[in-house]
Amino acid sequence: MRLENQEKVLALIDSDQELKPNQKSQLFYWGFNKEDDNRYVATTEDLGSFIEKIYSYLNKSFSDITFSPECRKIYSDYCDQKSNLAETVLRGSNFKSGVFEDREFRKFVKFLDGKLTRRLRDHQKKSAYHLYLVKNGANFSVPGSGKTSVVLAVYEKLKAEGLINVLFVIGPPACFGPWKYEFEQTLGREPDYRILAGGNSTERMNEYYKFGENLGELYLATFQTLLNDQAHARSFLSNNGVRALLVVDEAHYIKQIDGEWAKAVLSLAPHAAYRYILTGTPLPKGFTDVFNMFDFLFPTYPPIDDQAKLQIEQFEKQKMLSDAKSVLDSRIGPLFYRVRKSDLGLLPAVFHEPILVKMNHYENLLYDGIVKKIQNYAKEDYLRNIDLVQRLLRGRVIRLRQCTSYAKLMTTAIDNYDENLLVDEKDLESVIANYDKLEKPAKLVKLIDMVQVLQKSNQKVVIWSNFRKTLRLIKRELAKHGFRSEMIYGDTPTQVTALSDEKTREQIRDEFVDEESGLDILIANPAACAESISLHKTCFHAIYYDLSYNCAQYLQSLDRIHRVGGSEINQAHYYFLQYENSVDQDILSNVRRKAQQMNDIIEKDYEIYSLDMFEEDGEVEAYKRLFGDGGR
Repeated sequence: MRLENQEKVLALIDSDQELKPNQKSQLFYWGFNKEDDNRYVATTEDLGSFIEKIYSYLNKSFSDITFSPECRKIYSDYCDQKSNLAETVLRGSNFKSGVFEDREFRKFVKFLDGKLTRRLRDHQKKSAYHLYLVKNGANFSVPGSGKTSVVLAVYEKLKAEGLINVLFVIGPPACFGPWKYEFEQTLGREPDYRILAGGNSTERMNEYYKFGENLGELYLATFQTLLNDQAHARSFLSNNGVRALLVVDEAHYIKQIDGEWAKAVLSLAPHAAYRYILTGTPLPKGFTDVFNMFDFLFPTYPPIDDQAKLQIEQFEKQKMLSDAKSVLDSRIGPLFYRVRKSDLGLLPAVFHEPILVKMNHYENLLYDGIVKKIQNYAKEDYLRNIDLVQRLLRGRVIRLRQCTSYAKLMTTAIDNYDENLLVDEKDLESVIANYDKLEKPAKLVKLIDMVQVLQKSNQKVVIWSNFRKTLRLIKRELAKHGFRSEMIYGDTPTQVTALSDEKTREQIRDEFVDEESGLDILIANPAACAESISLHKTCFHAIYYDLSYNCAQYLQSLDRIHRVGGSEINQAHYYFLQYENSVDQDILSNVRRKAQQMNDIIEKDYEIYSLDMFEEDGEVEAYKRLFGDGGR
């Protein structure tokens, strides 16, 4: 009996024709086809595990199984990887259970205390040692816990040991500034960095082929650019002179199975010396969200194998969540570390009671007119198809949200929604067209009052809104009252995309957090500024002019001013402007409920969960709460 292979094809040669009918049936079940009287072949993507399965099965009946040299090497390497993962899991499990060599841990901490400019907190030292022990691991600590500093600390230790010489980070553009800043603050030196995103493509390509004295220390790449550059990135990481620690920051961006970004990142994994993933929201929608993450960490022998993935998916479909959690925890529990919010020693944030504002005459007229139209239309919705109804429900609630932000938004187009709620209402359409001449939003007037109070006490403030026109409206009104402000929203260029003299997000952020800059007001969109930007060292007040149903963005925006490195001594304050008897109350109630669910999960050491924080149909559910189910 002999096993041979050629690329992804495994051949079984039964020279003595000893296979019994039931054994042949089993081989056929596993995908083998008979080529001739004694040769059976099967194609597989995962040759190592397939060889192991076939060998284990045949070894029960045959003692003379041999391998071709290449097949023997594949099987041997696979067994080594399996053994290495088992040892890694044991090290991680022991450490999280408190079983580890105290002397080695103290030596590790002594190195950090002696080499790092920034002194790590106890929870960061433990997080760092966990990554150091497991070699390829995940940090799922809550936002604001200092995950970047943790990775930089381990990088410095591995670099000192000669195990790595390059830190290669893949993430959203907004993370570039924090990585460069934290590098200098943590390690005490400016990084020799390379930006592998946007810009001149020829110059960017050249960076992948600079080695020796021209090799950088910190490489920063975006998911989008990596999609185009993956072959060059693989060539760079595979070079003999490069020993890279490959980090995926905000790793929830690669959760989509078979997603293009995920496939690009996974293609790099085998070529790195070490691999880490960072995210504070590892499972935003379900259990399968971590599959790609751990395939990245262990590309040749993933801890969640195909059988386990299938089992988890089935449990999740059947709502057997505790069973899915049990399977997943047993596979990945020792390989990640998570710091809870309560571990950070931060002062509790102050959530002020919502500030209820009465609408002015014309915005109230518009809001009531839209509500009445929706109530009338709802009776006819049962005659439409489900897909159309879903789009209508979502669009109508967005119109309500727009109205409670800035009435002029009512003329803004909404994707997949072209219903005119004010058809045959010429007076109301005229109000919208001439709104700026008729009145100022009552929220805006109240906002200016609040800013004036904060400015008198020399407090910086970030103002959040989800609509670009509203951001511009607020900026104009602040300027009229003599207040200087800057905006960060989708069109604000990043350091990667800047092509003009326009300020970048990084420049605006740096100026805002500078106590002496004179820039004390930042107006921002959560979609563009809620992630990877820290404001907590000098800003302790946030005003929410309006909200969306996106709980993830809400939670991330909260963490901009409530983080390690400032919030231990400065209390964060949150204020919510709300129109009376409007959709504003439903939105705040909804995101707070989800935030509490999330908090209940996070405050446990780690809990596998299924919470749709990034849901796109929040408006649909809101419509059903506010207006019923559209006749269904």
